[in-house]
Amino acid sequence: MKRYLCLILLSLITYHLSLLTSTAQGTDLLSAKRGVIPGGYNFWVYTPEDYYYTQESTPLVLFLHGASLCGHDLQRALRYGTVAAIKMGREVPALVVTPQNPGGAWNPSKLNDILEWMSQNYPYDHNRVYVLGMSLGGYGTLDFVGTYPEKVAAAMALCGGCTLSDQSRMGECPLWIIHGTADRAVSVRQSQDVVNRMRQAGIDSRLRFEWLPGVSHGALARYFYTAKTYEWLFSHSLTDPGRPVRRDINITQGDLNQAYRDMERRTDQLETE
Repeated sequence: MKRYLCLILLSLITYHLSLLTSTAQGTDLLSAKRGVIPGGYNFWVYTPEDYYYTQESTPLVLFLHGASLCGHDLQRALRYGTVAAIKMGREVPALVVTPQNPGGAWNPSKLNDILEWMSQNYPYDHNRVYVLGMSLGGYGTLDFVGTYPEKVAAAMALCGGCTLSDQSRMGECPLWIIHGTADRAVSVRQSQDVVNRMRQAGIDSRLRFEWLPGVSHGALARYFYTAKTYEWLFSHSLTDPGRPVRRDINITQGDLNQAYRDMERRTDQLETE
C-alpha cells in the first residue's frame, strides 16, 4: 500500500514538473482558444513563465485591438499590443488575454464571458484585472469599464470613445484616457465627450486624461510597449481603500521614445500555433 501511494505521489510530482518545464521552455506560453465559448470571441492566452508557482496571485490583462485587426484570422490579433510587446522582450508578469473581434463594436458581455471562462480554467487574482485598448479597443475598454467597473482594477483607453448611453458607472474604476489632438481616424472629441460627461456628473475623482498636442492616431501604440503602462496598471487593486487613481506615475514623451529600445527580444518568439 505504501509503495502504491508513493508511486501515485511520484507520478503527480512528475506531472507537475513537466508542466513547469514545458512553460519554462516557452512551449505553452501562448495558446489559441477557438470555439471554447459558444457564440463568443476567439482569443489568445499568454501564460507567464512562473504562472504555475503564482496562479491565484497572478494578475490578468485584457487587451482589446483596433478595427484594423478585426476578422477571423486569430494571428492578426497579435500584430501589436501587449503580447507583441512581450515578444519584443517587455516583462509583463500577468496572464494576458487577447480576443479577436470579428467586426463591429466590442461586446462587454462577451468580454465578460471570457473572464468567466478564464476563472474556470486559469486561476488568477480577481482583484487585479486590467483592461487596455486602442481605437476600437479604446471604445471597448470604456464600454467594458462602464458595464463591469466592479471587475476592473484599472483601465487605460487610447484614442477611443464610448458607445454606452448610460455612463454613470464609469467613475467607479481608476481610468486613464489618452488621445492625440491630431488624430484623423478617431477625433479627440470622442474622448473629450466622455471626460466632459464624467466631470459634469461629478464622477471624475478616479479619472486621468491627457490630450497630446499634434499626436496622430497610430502614434499611441507605443503605450503598449513601455514599462510604465504596466507599472501604472499593476499599481491598482480592487482592494485599495477608496480605489484611488495613481497620479504619481507619469508616461513622458521620453518614455515613449524609449519604448522599443529597452527590451531584449525573446529567443523563443512565443510560438503561436
